Amino acid sequence: MAKEVEALIKLQIRGGQANPAPPVGPALGAKGVNIMEFCKQFNARTQDKQGKVLPAVITVYSDKSFDFVIKTPPAAVQIMEQIKLKKGSPEPNRVKVGTISWDQIRTIAEDKMQDLNCFTVDSAMRMIAGTARSMGVIVKGGEAPSTN
Repeated sequence: MAKEVEALIKLQIRGGQANPAPPVGPALGAKGVNIMEFCKQFNARTQDKQGKVLPAVITVYSDKSFDFVIKTPPAAVQIMEQIKLKKGSPEPNRVKVGTISWDQIRTIAEDKMQDLNCFTVDSAMRMIAGTARSMGVIVKGGEAPSTN
């Protein structure tokens, strides 16, 4: 018989650095999950992505067992890594903080493709470009190049 899902918890944790301190401990403790067991499993699975922000979706079952899925880093984090920014613009419509090329956007889009709700790399590129613009980053080259 299938286990009954009690809750879904979404957290963003740095790879290999999960610990019982907030936000992990209180979020999992409130649902009765073994916090140290989660931290050990998460850190073991994310050793290769040390220090990167990774979203995790934790499924908690009625018997207090759990499993989790680790997603790719957020697009904004990947954009900041690509163009070596500390943070986005405080006023994206006025203050521009950097530029990004369509080739860089393509690499991010191909990496995030499994987590996005689109079917083609072109549409994923347009989504990533929109995120970049909302951060105050200029996208070089105008419109997205088509791969038809």
